[in-house]
Amino acid sequence: MNFYETFWNHKYLSGETGWDIGYVSTPIKEYINQLSDKNLKILIPGGGNSYEAEYLFKKGFKNVFVVDISSIPLMNLAKRVPSFPKENLLHADFFELEDSFDLILEQTFFCALAPSLREAYANKMHQLLKPEGRLVGLLFNIPLNDDKPPFGGNKVEYKKLFSKKFKIEKMEIAYNSVAPRAGNELFFRLKRR
Repeated sequence: MNFYETFWNHKYLSGETGWDIGYVSTPIKEYINQLSDKNLKILIPGGGNSYEAEYLFKKGFKNVFVVDISSIPLMNLAKRVPSFPKENLLHADFFELEDSFDLILEQTFFCALAPSLREAYANKMHQLLKPEGRLVGLLFNIPLNDDKPPFGGNKVEYKKLFSKKFKIEKMEIAYNSVAPRAGNELFFRLKRR
């Protein structure tokens, strides 16, 4: 077990999961609701308890994968949704994943990574997406912690980070964030270049 796995296992076991709102966030839910192709191959990285995966699966998306460095939230999802394919629950390091996806959903994974990994994150997302694939989700648009997750940021730095490998189709303050995050989240949609 490496440092990161131990760190995140401790968070789940001790109930230190302030990022977990207990359901799929409204901006992600509304984005999912407008998807019509149920055959999309979708990844949720650092998925945690992954209410997004549960919501997608119950809406008929069967090609949904969750990767997390901690096995605990993957087991939580398996218990909540026993019919979710076990082979789609990937206990692995996101940066070591080798596959390709039509869509990757970002929900509190980016802010959990040290800022020094952001360039690697953008490169790995580009590598994992199929041509024309999209990275969609939420990013904090506020400064947060310097020494531990969650790490914040702003639209200017995100545009600079992602514009090298992605066409920025949308990046704006989410109008439908959950109350504690209202005004502090950017909803973004990026298309692989």
